[in-house]
Amino acid sequence: MQAVIFAAGKGTRLAPLTETRPKPLLKVVNKTILEHNLDQLTGIVDHVFIVVNHFKEQIIAQIGQEYKGMKVTFVDQENPLGTGDAIKYALPFLDKNFIVMYGDDVYFREGVEKVIKKSPCILLKEIANPESFGVVTVQGNKVTGLVEKPTRPVSNLVNMGVYFLEKDIFNIEIKPSERGEYELVDFLKPLIEEGKLNFEIAENWFPITYPWSLLDANAFLLEALDKPTDKLLEKEEKIKGLVEENCNLKENIWIGEGTVVKSGSYIEKNVMIGKNCKIGPNCYIRSGTTVGDGCHIGQASEIKNSIIFDKSNVPHLSYVGDSVIGSGCNLGAGTITANLKHDNSGVRTIVKGVLIDTKRRKLGAIIGDNVKTGSGTMIYPGRKLWPGTRTLPQEAVKEDKR
Repeated sequence: MQAVIFAAGKGTRLAPLTETRPKPLLKVVNKTILEHNLDQLTGIVDHVFIVVNHFKEQIIAQIGQEYKGMKVTFVDQENPLGTGDAIKYALPFLDKNFIVMYGDDVYFREGVEKVIKKSPCILLKEIANPESFGVVTVQGNKVTGLVEKPTRPVSNLVNMGVYFLEKDIFNIEIKPSERGEYELVDFLKPLIEEGKLNFEIAENWFPITYPWSLLDANAFLLEALDKPTDKLLEKEEKIKGLVEENCNLKENIWIGEGTVVKSGSYIEKNVMIGKNCKIGPNCYIRSGTTVGDGCHIGQASEIKNSIIFDKSNVPHLSYVGDSVIGSGCNLGAGTITANLKHDNSGVRTIVKGVLIDTKRRKLGAIIGDNVKTGSGTMIYPGRKLWPGTRTLPQEAVKEDKR
């Protein structure tokens, strides 16, 4: 079986993390989203076509021409004009039936196995905020309607962006959408009108829309890793590094090769630490945290429900809470990412020039690659630091900093 994965977009709503990498190469539980999704296809698909454009060199270098027994072919979408345009680049290489999915949302094998039971088929999920997605109505076992981001949704079922389709449905011409792009869903409208589009409902899905979406997916996956009956993820040996005496490690802790956890460190459950890290002494790492490869979490630093990318350091006396820290960063002594507003209201932040409600009571900082903070830096909730930013000692970061 074949699959097409869309991986050409810029992911502008995930800035500053996507200023230096493509969205599909963002990580949860120390694995890129694209590799996680490829894992879900192993044993089902033998040839994957990945549509690329933005930072395509990084994606090609990361994945290569073969992935766990699957042949990988990269298709360059030279002038990205939407998913309906992207599929046209892959069509010449495709057989009659194939899977289509996005490379930058977190999917699971159970959904893939459901969607391929019948053709054509779309994968759906019932969610609480359908107005942010393509809302789907159904009757019996068929889709009866699909409306993109309606202001008044008539259903809680939304389109996840996973399909099992037949090649000949793309033999029609579609028009650009209001945003000037060709949408894949427009190819499905004749099927819906004729009552020919099947659907399946998935149990799990994490759309990675904003930087804080990574935190939800990361926390879920850390917990899923430890469920022996789950088939969501591959299981591996947990403790591969060295743990010194007088450390307190709770259940479901993952420690990579070459990592040393020094005396006095306290690590709660559901924490993953990568390879060749230095952890401690006397640090506190709380649940829901993933630390990348080559990192240093040091004396009296506390990390809570956060993702820290490779080769970043929080060496001493700092607090990182509900935050995403890019690679190559160094937080000076006493850096604090404040994650809760004084009035206890939801955290708001600017995305593409618009102030939005994150719908999170707690959200810390979103920090791009190679940021260095001066000692005593205080970062207000929901603030973003762009790649290469420097802060002064005792600086209060009240606005996004470029």
